Amino acid sequence: MTMKEISSNGTSTEPHLLQMNMINSQQANGKEIHLAELGDKQQQQNGTTKIKIADDDNGEEYDPLAHRNVDHPTSNFDTAIHLLKGNIGTGILAMPQAFLNAGLIVGSVGLVFIGIICVHTMHILLNCARSLCARTKTPFLNFAEVGELSFKLGPPFLRPLSHVARFVIDAFLCLTQIGFCCVYYVFVATNVQQLVKEQFGYEASVKTYLAILLLPLIFLNWIRNLKLLSPVMSVANLCMSVGLGIIFYYIFQDIQPITERDNFHVIFSSWHQVPLYFGTALYAFEGIGMILPLENKMKTPQDFGGCFGVLNISMFIVGLLYIAVGFFGYLKYGDAAVGSVTLNLPQGEWLAMGVRLSMSVSIFLSYALQFYVPMSIAWPQLQARIPKNAQTAAEYAFRTSLVILTFALAVLIPNLGLVISFVGAFCTSVLGLILPPIFSLCTNWGVGYGCGRWMLWKDTALLIFGLVGCIAGTYVSILGIISDAPSSH
Repeated sequence: MTMKEISSNGTSTEPHLLQMNMINSQQANGKEIHLAELGDKQQQQNGTTKIKIADDDNGEEYDPLAHRNVDHPTSNFDTAIHLLKGNIGTGILAMPQAFLNAGLIVGSVGLVFIGIICVHTMHILLNCARSLCARTKTPFLNFAEVGELSFKLGPPFLRPLSHVARFVIDAFLCLTQIGFCCVYYVFVATNVQQLVKEQFGYEASVKTYLAILLLPLIFLNWIRNLKLLSPVMSVANLCMSVGLGIIFYYIFQDIQPITERDNFHVIFSSWHQVPLYFGTALYAFEGIGMILPLENKMKTPQDFGGCFGVLNISMFIVGLLYIAVGFFGYLKYGDAAVGSVTLNLPQGEWLAMGVRLSMSVSIFLSYALQFYVPMSIAWPQLQARIPKNAQTAAEYAFRTSLVILTFALAVLIPNLGLVISFVGAFCTSVLGLILPPIFSLCTNWGVGYGCGRWMLWKDTALLIFGLVGCIAGTYVSILGIISDAPSSH
């Protein structure tokens, strides 16, 4: 299983789902969405904008779920599997260190709280997409389209910024995926470093292994055809599954009593470490980008949401796994917990070395799939400006430059725990906590925020929570990166 196989771009990184999503964007109801025409569907009434819900040809309210024509739709079970695969990866391996930064009890309760918030924002995005689909008579929308449309139909002062909003969303989607690639890069280099040290006694810095891995990663990411990545990802999923099973075997063994531990925080660790916990937990729970592609692909999309829908049940299982690895991993390793639990496994044991090797292979191969997302967003913008006879060479050069960019960023932040916390606090908090309530506030403008404007207050509270967490988590992560810089040389 690989983390965020349907990554945070509103576009799936599963090959068949990516192809589906590109087809969707071209064939939405047989026509493109012309945002400029939305003004014709609006009425000014008492100084507020009232949006007319688009009616179908027979006079009934347009139901986007009934107008989807999807080739090879997925079942509820398949969708749940995709959700599990997309959320379980390097993030879950960092949970013991997250609990180290928060304490055993606060870490457990906090993970439940953050999980509920993240799942709720997923529902917010889903509801906004369905509402906007109904208003524009469009069967499906992606992440950036939801943002652009919500601004277009929101408060008057935000409407001129709708195209800017789409650009900003795409920029953060690219930044987030590049951040994921950096985490993958550092993860593989760190685990290979420990493997080589165990097996051959050779010691070198993480940066040395980052440099050694650069050329193989460049060649891997020269793969342009998604179909060629399918067998690669099958191998990655197998390696991840085997590795996780062995990790559970290790963390449940020989746990020392808490009373015999030094520097073990049963309830709470310290306030200055909480932002690092926030970033790591959010990084692990951030799967909001897969929500729309998965729901768009379902045979019965009405089963996706709801109290006992596919989304809630799947994320409940994910949350239990996160808490189990974090709780028992911290119980097992205490203040020795590091950025990946694979690095805490016993040295010199063949089984533990096998875990590090299988996880490294899985994450290395998964890098290519995460890399596809910024390519799919950025490359079409450049391709239109390049002569056709030079486009192939230019694409390879662009792919190479992006891999080198992730290499440079990984060299700057070679500490796995800090890079995970930074990416979670800065990038995924924007996509997962800040943007969905903004979309909701804009989408419900002129429609109403419910009795007592409860949705207005709720979305505003979520927005403030996301902003505070983003700023605090990013600030503390940067301080940690700066203080760690001398030791990384």
